[in-house]
Amino acid sequence: MFLNGKTQNSQWFILHHGVELLSQSKAEWCQMTDLIYAEKDLVQSLKEYIRAEENKLSQIKSWAEKMDVLTSKSASDPEGYLAHPVNAYKLVKRLNTDWLELENLVLQDTTNGFIANLTIQRQFFPTEEDETGAAKALMRLQDTYKLDPETLSRGNLPDSTHERAGSNLRYFEKLLEKEREEEEKEKSINKTMTTTEPVVQGGAYERPLDYLPERDIYEALCRGEGIKMTPRRQKRLFCRYHDGNRNPHLLIAPFKEEDEWDSPHIVRYYDVMSDEEIEKIKQLAKPRLARATVRDPKTGVLTVASYRVSKSSWLEEDDDPVVAKVNQRMQQITGLTVKTAELLQVANYGMGGQYEPHFDFSRKDEPDAFKRLGTGNRVATFLNYMSDVEAGGATVFPDFGAAIWPKKGTAVFWYNLFRSGEGDYRTRHAACPVLVGCKWVSNKWFHERGNEFLRPCGRTEVD
Repeated sequence: MFLNGKTQNSQWFILHHGVELLSQSKAEWCQMTDLIYAEKDLVQSLKEYIRAEENKLSQIKSWAEKMDVLTSKSASDPEGYLAHPVNAYKLVKRLNTDWLELENLVLQDTTNGFIANLTIQRQFFPTEEDETGAAKALMRLQDTYKLDPETLSRGNLPDSTHERAGSNLRYFEKLLEKEREEEEKEKSINKTMTTTEPVVQGGAYERPLDYLPERDIYEALCRGEGIKMTPRRQKRLFCRYHDGNRNPHLLIAPFKEEDEWDSPHIVRYYDVMSDEEIEKIKQLAKPRLARATVRDPKTGVLTVASYRVSKSSWLEEDDDPVVAKVNQRMQQITGLTVKTAELLQVANYGMGGQYEPHFDFSRKDEPDAFKRLGTGNRVATFLNYMSDVEAGGATVFPDFGAAIWPKKGTAVFWYNLFRSGEGDYRTRHAACPVLVGCKWVSNKWFHERGNEFLRPCGRTEVD
């Protein structure tokens, strides 16, 4: 199927260029899977507590029934009952000892095990902020993929069934309505504002309302609409074996390379990471995952942003040999050096996770963005897809109408700078919201320093 020439099979081309969803397989559920197991553990602990309470109540009930019979008999003829010395002794013993034991049984706290487990688990529970974020994620999915509230709340999502979602209909509708009312209120206030300066609300950097003029295009591409793949452009896209410009390591085992777009040139490589390597990278990254940040263009300070919803971590080669191995492989494929590249960034996009249109390179209005690194601008981006995504999660380029869909084990590569060193503004791209499933990626940003002779400069702005 992989040819040293142009694609001959149109169906193969459609499947590999994202016109349709690539994967229908069961997606991973990110870190929220831990919450599933935590809740299951709590249910088991609760059942144990119930069994203990039932056993306790059973003993109390048995005692009550026994005493009911005994007191009915003694109360019918008190003098006759006490006439027998054994009965008198037993009455004293019951009141002095047996009823005390019953008191201890009644006061026995069977909740200790359950409460202790709940207390331990609670430290990992989502916060109120998480709940609000989840509600906003649902709204984001609804807006981007044009889902009506009833469809979303009932769990009638593409390529997925959610039987339990129906019971949450009223709950989610209430949350969505509340969020919409708050957004409308904010919009009415912001209508009087003409500034395009970024603002900080609640500790999170947010873009002004008119910062995303291509939103309609961006969201359409996320839905698989408006992709500008013409027959003429399609004829310029090829598949080939890539040896990294005759890199000795790749001559015997070249990588499969496929053109995703002609200009700017975007390529996809197949079988870049094995399942074992992916799992190891995820294992290393999970304990370090934190809310992804962006650089405030006004202050230069890294901060969380409402338009980037994901968790990320950074891995060094000393963390594990697999990191060094993956870095070396990216260097061999691209022909660029990793010595001046940034650390391997691992990102996890869960429910509604996204990164709205942005540039990877530093623009002229933020010349000091990478000054502390001392390695120049980001010349290229290498993006590894470490999971399939059942629905959503595409990488889209609003400027020229391209959409690239995640496929586990593959990677896409493009240059952010022209050979002249000027930024290629066409590479403004976005990570679409994840509708169903979970998206894992890792990326390497290559910088200018150290690549002067590996990718020679030119006087004109050409690819």
